[in-house]
Amino acid sequence: MKYYQDKTVYEAALERIRFLYQEFDDVIVSFSGGKDSTVTLHMTLQVARELNRLPVKVVFLDQEAEWQTVIDYIRTVSQMPEVEMWWFQMPLKLFNSASSDTDWLHCWEEGKQWMRPREANSIQVNRYNCNRFKELFKKISVVEWGEKRIAWVAGVRAEESPSRLIGLTQSATYKHVTWAQILDKEKEHFTFYPLYDWSYTDIWAAIHKNAWPYCKIYDEQYRYGMPTKQMRVSNLHHETSFVSLYYLQEIEKETWEKLCKRLPGVSTLGQLKDQAYACPEKLPFMFSSWREYRDHLIKYLIVNEKHQEKFRRKFASMDKKYEHFPDPDQMLRRQIKTVLTNDYHFTQLDNYLANPILDGWRKWMNGKWHEKQSVNPLVKLAISKGINPTPLPKLSQKAA
Repeated sequence: MKYYQDKTVYEAALERIRFLYQEFDDVIVSFSGGKDSTVTLHMTLQVARELNRLPVKVVFLDQEAEWQTVIDYIRTVSQMPEVEMWWFQMPLKLFNSASSDTDWLHCWEEGKQWMRPREANSIQVNRYNCNRFKELFKKISVVEWGEKRIAWVAGVRAEESPSRLIGLTQSATYKHVTWAQILDKEKEHFTFYPLYDWSYTDIWAAIHKNAWPYCKIYDEQYRYGMPTKQMRVSNLHHETSFVSLYYLQEIEKETWEKLCKRLPGVSTLGQLKDQAYACPEKLPFMFSSWREYRDHLIKYLIVNEKHQEKFRRKFASMDKKYEHFPDPDQMLRRQIKTVLTNDYHFTQLDNYLANPILDGWRKWMNGKWHEKQSVNPLVKLAISKGINPTPLPKLSQKAA
């Protein structure tokens, strides 16, 4: 575990959760069934016992296309006497990264054959005037607890992506706290990430040292040979976790069969595996450049004209901003992978652009020199190519 002066990250997280209980009327756990939210839950329970604030409200937003092992684990958690489970199984829509012509899975859509029956005690009516996953938490919070000051806690860690590292450490969101996001400022509803500075090794150490139960899908992923950092329990077709489809059939055959019937593109992706979305190592011989190949894919692979236009606008802005990027083929290949995965929300591409190495090169280009940048591989490559620092064009955040 990391140590900060005289305390471990475990002790620091407990202090953060105690602070939230002191500041807010209620603390609610956003729960996915994953390892991070498992640790968040048990640490919140520990503090709630100390402060006589039990039971703890736990919210699980069921995305239908979930591992069955995750659902079994959620059922176990829902039966804990110290937990007040809010299990939502209501209509919402999720991006489908498995298909370029069927953009959405409409979860729990009436008239469709669902992956599994709804739970008898779940919340099944969407009365929140919203059907998008991320926005729903704010809507639920306001409708259900609008008169209270609410602190949500979730198991997001900065280690998981460069953009998270920047977002959770750069500026204060609530008083002195950087590890938070605003849900509704007027209502004083916030989401906090008390484990933001934990490593995945800290997570597993806490689980095993405290003998906390956890979702056993991780054991199956480990046996399959998945790298520890890539183990996820998100919905099975999410743009950052569709790799789960490569081995779903081998681990949960029934879930695989149900998902193939429920969602177009899953069967093809599962058979092709990593070849489906892989950018070729060498430029296909019929193209003169990676840029030409990229534009060809947008025109002939993306069938939705609005999505084609989103890709073109995004890449045009990047072409302008990164005109002097020292390794243009690297960036073009990243863009190609974005097209191949039909990620027109640019989740993966934005994570790439937030990489500390690329961010260091941007600072160097803008004249913000730092001694650490002398070992930055992109800066060294730029110098070797005779590229001089030149202020990058200022584009809108959405375009850049």
